[in-house]
Amino acid sequence: MDGNSYNPSVETGPASLSQDDTTANVMSVEQLQHLVRLLDNSDVSELELRRAGEGIHLVLRKVKAPESNDNVIEGQFVPPAINVPPTEAPEETEHKVLASLVGTFHTWAKPKGGALVAVGDRVKAGQLVGTIESLNVLNEVETAAAGHVVEIFVQEGQPVEYGQLLMTIDSSFGG
Repeated sequence: MDGNSYNPSVETGPASLSQDDTTANVMSVEQLQHLVRLLDNSDVSELELRRAGEGIHLVLRKVKAPESNDNVIEGQFVPPAINVPPTEAPEETEHKVLASLVGTFHTWAKPKGGALVAVGDRVKAGQLVGTIESLNVLNEVETAAAGHVVEIFVQEGQPVEYGQLLMTIDSSFGG
């Protein structure tokens, strides 16, 4: 506080805050409005009211008034709108193809077949790029993005774990 204080024993109108008020044990809306008006019309920056017996602890603080009247509508302060330009995340051009299960990675779709993709090949979204053999079942591995195969991280017949990085597709070249 800045040394100025409010003395609640001084009655300043019909909305008295004295302890002798027997009509109600709680503060009325009129009493709160009266306190706010008193605070606004004084150079006091904070007003604290405690009624320990009634369990009331009220703190009113002044906020610095706006320097211009641009944000005042019918006596009410409206905070200025903050214009934050939307930050566009740079478009991810490198997409990772991950193993969807544990097994053995194959570059082919059928035994004794040729490799489905090699580094530098162009692929389409949803294209088959390999298989993972698990419990003698071949499970297809597809790419989610179109682009060029940049790197293949596993070799033919290598065991892979769930979530392991298999290859990277760069979509900046298109599909």
